[in-house]
Amino acid sequence: MIVRIMGEGQVRVAESHLPGLNRLDDELLAEIEGGDHEGFRKTLGALLDAVRSAGEPLPDDALQPSELILPAAGATLEEVKAMLKDDGLIPG
Repeated sequence: MIVRIMGEGQVRVAESHLPGLNRLDDELLAEIEGGDHEGFRKTLGALLDAVRSAGEPLPDDALQPSELILPAAGATLEEVKAMLKDDGLIPG
């Protein structure tokens, strides 16, 4: 799966990492819905760190469509809320 972190670039993440990423996504969704800004900030950082560590960076000149777009680390709760789908940022 090709994942873009806004403002950082793209990484290729193996499907085997999706369950762990989905757990963080579920936690992030609950924090957004509950208005927990502190928890949101912590979990967003953990989600992005997990993607970075699990992913293989693609070259900057690679023009592959992203299957998943994640917000930048500095995104606000409100900005991320606007990006959400029914099941969070990560499908499944």
